[in-house]
Amino acid sequence: MRWDEQRTENDLRLPGVGDGTVVRTFDAPEAMGINFHEVRARSALNHVAGGNYGFEWTVNPFRGCTHACVFCFARRTHTYLDFDAGRDFEREIVVKVNVPELLRAELARPGWNRELVALGTNTDPYQWVESRYRMMPEILTALEQARTPVSVLTKSPLVLRDIELFERMNEKVPVSVNLSVPTLDEAAWRATEPHTPSPAARLDAVEELRRRGIESGVLIAPLMPGINETPEQVQPIVDRAREAGASFLGGVALHLRGEVRDVFFGWLEAKRPDLLPQYERLYAGGRAYMRPPERRRATRAIRGAGWGRDRGYRPKRGGSDEGAAHPAAAEVAPPPRQAPQASLF
Repeated sequence: MRWDEQRTENDLRLPGVGDGTVVRTFDAPEAMGINFHEVRARSALNHVAGGNYGFEWTVNPFRGCTHACVFCFARRTHTYLDFDAGRDFEREIVVKVNVPELLRAELARPGWNRELVALGTNTDPYQWVESRYRMMPEILTALEQARTPVSVLTKSPLVLRDIELFERMNEKVPVSVNLSVPTLDEAAWRATEPHTPSPAARLDAVEELRRRGIESGVLIAPLMPGINETPEQVQPIVDRAREAGASFLGGVALHLRGEVRDVFFGWLEAKRPDLLPQYERLYAGGRAYMRPPERRRATRAIRGAGWGRDRGYRPKRGGSDEGAAHPAAAEVAPPPRQAPQASLF
């Protein structure tokens, strides 16, 4: 079953969707061939069971992401909507248009304890269409008024549009705005993150956020064998993060779970068949994560890049050295295991 412009919520039976669905398209180069499905969600705050990620609450105004990153772990969640994890994830975007009003109501409940809320845990809250819907200012204002700490993870310098709001929030509650930068290698960037903004612009955003006194770090994730994890590829990101005054630096190795594995292996077959034997070995038997020694090799370039512990790099809980002990690290990859290597595009 697939959505079209005639279907309603009763036809779709989507989890968490309230009223009927409107399908909207935008006459803009960035949105050609993309459907935006406007839905009314039943809730805004999502509870993360166990709280092992550094946060227990998330808000996700979108499902699906036009950034089209081949490695995105959130792709598999699109199958819950009867979409596929491949092209549908990139071209059928669910927009929860009532999230700001729901969030205001949920934060006003007597039982709300002002716990950290993370944004960017599933799909990017600053993907292109946010420039049209402009939900993030309302979401952030609701969190500010409820004096609720916030952590944001994004791949887009569009986040700077709201920098004055972040500044204002920062005077009242802990705020961190973090940028994911897997690579500065142009060939690797365009091949693996085809519709994301420039990695250099993302690092410039970190610099501006830090200049305004807002905590902002860099997450080099995912690290991928044969693509972006060599010291020669990682060091320039580390150097630029240091110049930007980044609050922390972390790295997370690639993990391939469920349908994401199929998408990524399909991409390898089409674009990097030379790497297929290596990945078949690393993820043999349907493994979602590489073995611990291989994960340590994958993140070695970050640990050896001269980013001292005084700059914020710390092993994760439980003694793992895969990434920074910071909410942003968990937002890109569910903890205990992951993977990474050099660019030959």
